[in-house]
Amino acid sequence: MAAEDTVCRPLLSAHELMEDPYGGFGRVREEAPVVKGLWNGHPTWFITRYDDVTAVLMDRRFATSSTSLPGGTDEYAEVMAQMGIDRDLIPYLAGSLVYTDPPDHTRLRKLVLRAFSARRISALRPRVEALVDELLDALPGHAADGTVDLVEHFASPLPITVICEMVGVPVADREQWRAWSLDYTSMDARRLNTMLSEISAYIRGLVGQRRAAPADDLITGLMLARDEDNDRLTETELVTMVLTLVVAANETTPALIASGIWALLTHPGQLAMVREDPGLLPDAVQELLRWCGPAIVAKLRYATEDVVIGDTLIRQGDHVQVVPGAANHDPRRFPRPDELDITRDPEADRAPHLGYSRGAHYCLGAGLANQETEVAFARLFERFPDLALAVPEDRLKWKPMPATRQLASLPVVLGPAARLRKTSARAGERR
Repeated sequence: MAAEDTVCRPLLSAHELMEDPYGGFGRVREEAPVVKGLWNGHPTWFITRYDDVTAVLMDRRFATSSTSLPGGTDEYAEVMAQMGIDRDLIPYLAGSLVYTDPPDHTRLRKLVLRAFSARRISALRPRVEALVDELLDALPGHAADGTVDLVEHFASPLPITVICEMVGVPVADREQWRAWSLDYTSMDARRLNTMLSEISAYIRGLVGQRRAAPADDLITGLMLARDEDNDRLTETELVTMVLTLVVAANETTPALIASGIWALLTHPGQLAMVREDPGLLPDAVQELLRWCGPAIVAKLRYATEDVVIGDTLIRQGDHVQVVPGAANHDPRRFPRPDELDITRDPEADRAPHLGYSRGAHYCLGAGLANQETEVAFARLFERFPDLALAVPEDRLKWKPMPATRQLASLPVVLGPAARLRKTSARAGERR
């Protein structure tokens, strides 16, 4: 076993981290798969190979909350306080599922899991199809000089509309929710304080309405959910859960839809196969999650005891970052890893992608994200057969966010719309 590495190495240039994170972290993976660097000013272990990343994600000795460490304090809450977030509002951030560990995480996840059952997601499909068609109908009206931004007018509004309908948010309030979700990701203390105050009051108001008149929505379901010990969500937990779900829907799925459209438009052979056989779409979405999924670096983890990863000793209390973006391109698990191949067989590779994480923190909304993305691709590429990028690929702009890969915009030329016969039977045949 190698001695503990006490040196914090410069891992990536700013260009690699922002402009080519797959390639940059890929170099790290091949040169030093378990290596110590700096992340937000802290010495941190970076884990980049598929098997090692999977081992950390599945190992409960790696916690997502520093309070799980012996005598640990809540580092995330402390950072929020230092940023200027009101202490009364911090629980809505620090209490999120992604920052909790068992047994609290297990309890919270169990209470919300029913809302994302396969049956419920399947029942949503006709509504998702209708929403996609409405957005596609409106696209030509958003064109300026023949160009439309598919991030602003297609990839972003679809998931936020779906999750707002699931929650029970009235139509008139949905633009406000989209604005709140942007405030959430801004990391601007003033915007966050205002947003958290407003959204918590809004959700509490919805809870009060549903107590008086229950409905078939997520708010009512979360209010009524109980576990085997007759436990239920507190009102603060309920607000936090709704906030987490809405923000996640407005970040991950739009990024996947936009990146997937870009990838297919720049790989015409792959796009041709999807158009020829829409039955390939479920596998195509999974390959796109592997090849260009938005999750580059996962949430920070803490070693709750000494653990050996590979041949490196990680000490209790050390910070650990796993890098799914590098693991998903690991040639030890994926033949021709840098090649986009929608016919790739994950069972043959014995390596499902890590775009939705693994283990206790596997994405709750994975099934919904898959469905929304499949429907978005099917309808978009059928409606606009001449769809093309409006700018050269190297002029596309990506958000300057080091842990994720997201297009800031996706300008396209629609071309003439195909005349389609809109029937639910036809949509059913394609599934």
